[in-house]
Amino acid sequence: MNRQKLTPYLFLIPGSIILGAFIFYPMMRAIWLSLTEYNMIQDAEFIGLDNYETLFQDDLFWQTLMNTFIYLIGVVPALVIVPIFLAVLVNQKVKGIGFFRSAFFVPVVTSLVVAGIAWDWVYKEHGLLNYALELAGIISEPIGWLTSTSTALFAVMVVTIWKGLGYYMVIYLAGLQSIHSDLYEAARIDGANWWQQITRITIPMLMPFILLVSIMSSISAMKVFEEIYVMTGGGPLHSSETLVFFIYNEAFANLNMGYASAAGVILFLLTLILSIINIKFMGKKGNLT
Repeated sequence: MNRQKLTPYLFLIPGSIILGAFIFYPMMRAIWLSLTEYNMIQDAEFIGLDNYETLFQDDLFWQTLMNTFIYLIGVVPALVIVPIFLAVLVNQKVKGIGFFRSAFFVPVVTSLVVAGIAWDWVYKEHGLLNYALELAGIISEPIGWLTSTSTALFAVMVVTIWKGLGYYMVIYLAGLQSIHSDLYEAARIDGANWWQQITRITIPMLMPFILLVSIMSSISAMKVFEEIYVMTGGGPLHSSETLVFFIYNEAFANLNMGYASAAGVILFLLTLILSIINIKFMGKKGNLT
């Protein structure tokens, strides 16, 4: 092999080493640990598929899995659709629009600990949200948004949506600015209104970006952890505990690394399947496959 053919492979070596050390090796190690009983103190003992059998009989695992899918269904559509309209809004060429772009992006760069404390104040029984709802006559007594099993998960979902809107808005904004203005001008000449321009031009042209946002937001929703940890700790009564939080508790609270690894493998497979579905479905709509 001459030097010209060898050069591309030489450039691939550093990246391949990093991927192997920090992605593929940990992945293979996790799969191996999922077949063992390992508590980080004693040596791992091979037990075959026992962890998976126990996992599928664990009611808490199924509850956290259901919570994760509820989180996915609630968060992903909002993070795919709403940022499109925010991007259209801040894409206008008007004076001071840079301020609004920055304002929408502030939650993205806000520390989650700070955001959690702020939203905890909003959600308190005598906090801002209950005060506003009582003032409007919508509720007659305060609601424990983070202390009720029926509302805790949904309250945390709102924080995830609030924090992610600006990030995905920027992605869509980049897509919008790649659409040639002649398309909109021709549509206006043909009599298309604002909504028709959005549905006939903007959305179809943004399909590659919608696919990207759909995959990224789906993966983020599947592995949500920080919001749960900061705001509810998985409570009350595991009502806001997701699969990643379940894995964290099993691994670092119960020192049950083998069991946690089995749950991690399940999470990986579910995320992989979800990504494939996204690519197939969204790819066909955007003619990407």
